Amino acid sequence: MNRRHFLYGIAASAAAFSAKTATTNALTPKERVDLALAGREVDRPPFSFWHHFGLKTADEHARRTLDFHARYRTDWVKVMSDFPYPKPDGAWYELKLNTNPFPQQLQALTLIRDGLSSKVEFIETVFNSWNVAQKLSSKDDLLAFKDKDPTAVLHALDIITRSQIEHAKRALALGASGILFAVANANEKELSVADYEKFSAPFDRQFLKGISGAKFNILHVHVEAPYLAQVGALPATVFNYSEVVSKIPIAEVRKRYPGRVIAGGIDEVRYTSLSEDDLRSQWKAAQAAAGRKFILTPGCSVPNDSGDQALLRLPEVLKAV
Repeated sequence: MNRRHFLYGIAASAAAFSAKTATTNALTPKERVDLALAGREVDRPPFSFWHHFGLKTADEHARRTLDFHARYRTDWVKVMSDFPYPKPDGAWYELKLNTNPFPQQLQALTLIRDGLSSKVEFIETVFNSWNVAQKLSSKDDLLAFKDKDPTAVLHALDIITRSQIEHAKRALALGASGILFAVANANEKELSVADYEKFSAPFDRQFLKGISGAKFNILHVHVEAPYLAQVGALPATVFNYSEVVSKIPIAEVRKRYPGRVIAGGIDEVRYTSLSEDDLRSQWKAAQAAAGRKFILTPGCSVPNDSGDQALLRLPEVLKAV
């Protein structure tokens, strides 16, 4: 797609969003995010939600992301990441450092940046190294191989981590305000506590330290209570998790980590069936438990087949119109 044509196509929706925001909200989305990150008073919590588009080109990915943001008026844009980590010519674990593992994603990020109002921030998504290794091999093969040749697995995880730090730095240089770092293996279904400590935590920590200068880094975790101390020690400004899946109350996370910004509160599992009253109740309960350092989000992506009416309910409840 011609770049000028692409940007012309998104300019109208971006301008409409900016004009509507300016006339109906005292704060811009960026101001609202900055105040929440600082734990200061806001007119309402900043919110965002997301799901996977599963698109194959940078142009399609950027277009759908911008249309989604304009339609549902999110306060910040979480850019999905569905382009795969490149496989080596040999065995999956025979990896070399790759300083640009996701070139198509960077193209999409550039288009998204250019299509957004300066009053709206965007963040990139990166999956942790264990997740990437699973995709390069398979869940079952990786679990077996970590016992057969842990040294090879640890080496591969280190290469993936360093390569993804390079990608994240490129994304931040393009204008992303931070990285949503997805850790899906801090639970018994994926790894034991001991194996998480050996095969994941060091690389999760390494990645987050590598991008620690960004202001809006989100640690997104699929976590169970026995792993909470380990993942809570990972350095990130915002802690995002599913209260409904983990069964860990937001009040407990707030008590354990008083200085963290908490993102969550919306039931992503039942999202499509939630009424406006349900959403309002979840918002109010989560905000009461989290306090001022709070961003309203689902615990994870909402269902990919969520219809327009269901997606519109949350911004309507928040009066983000």
